[in-house]
Amino acid sequence: MSKRGLPTGMKMRHDAHYVEEFAHAQRSIGKVIPIGKIAPNPEQPRVEIGDLTELTASIKQNGVLEPLLVKPKGDGTWMIIAGERRWRASNLAGLTELPCIEFDIDEQSIAEIALIENLQRKDLTVWEEADGLAYLSEKFGYTHEEIAKKIGKSRTTVTESMALAGLPGAIRAKCFAAQITAKSTLLEVARQFDEAGMHDFLDRIGKRNLKRDDIRRAARPDRQVKTAAAVAPNQNTPPAAESFRYEAADKEFSLEIRFDKSVQYDKRDILRALKEVFDRTKAQL
Repeated sequence: MSKRGLPTGMKMRHDAHYVEEFAHAQRSIGKVIPIGKIAPNPEQPRVEIGDLTELTASIKQNGVLEPLLVKPKGDGTWMIIAGERRWRASNLAGLTELPCIEFDIDEQSIAEIALIENLQRKDLTVWEEADGLAYLSEKFGYTHEEIAKKIGKSRTTVTESMALAGLPGAIRAKCFAAQITAKSTLLEVARQFDEAGMHDFLDRIGKRNLKRDDIRRAARPDRQVKTAAAVAPNQNTPPAAESFRYEAADKEFSLEIRFDKSVQYDKRDILRALKEVFDRTKAQL
């Protein structure tokens, strides 16, 4: 078996998105390219490459079993579309050339393939996935529904990731410093009404050292379970009400928000609900 190519009998991947791209792109199957003429994609969604020790050892022993996807740059060099970790590990393993599949495709297709390939491997961080999806939306004008179809995930999942991508820089930095990586926790941060509320929420869960299961309750500290002897409502809590209704001054429209019957709500819950409706509606435009 050659260290630079596929073993005899080894088959190529046949994931749907690769098959579709093969049908429309000019390519050279099994092209061997000097490793020094290959460079990473500057728009690669992955930021953290991770530990390459095992992959490097495997490549030293078995070679590169799956070709890289590359695009010719027109100057005798190629840009990686998918396979940067294999390229880096191959450099560490001392390889001088790599098996590649050459795609002559546009920037939009490159971005799609790079993101999809990483998502299928499930090795992107929450932030990398969010930023990658946001890039597709902002660069190419994709709706959340279109992105969901391309990557094979639900529109809700895409919308949630986009909410994380939209977190202010200061909030993101605070989450990094606190080593908050759970998507469920980050979504609770994003659901706070404004940046001040996000800072306050992060301070509260940090001081109390809350576990993941307690964070959702901490995000809505003013909600209380109703009992037969419910506490008398204060000025923020509507008495014995389970919905909020608003009617425009000109009677042109009205809005009603119904809350879970097991809880009481206050003005902050109303604002959070309105913000969520706004964000999700805007994402569908």
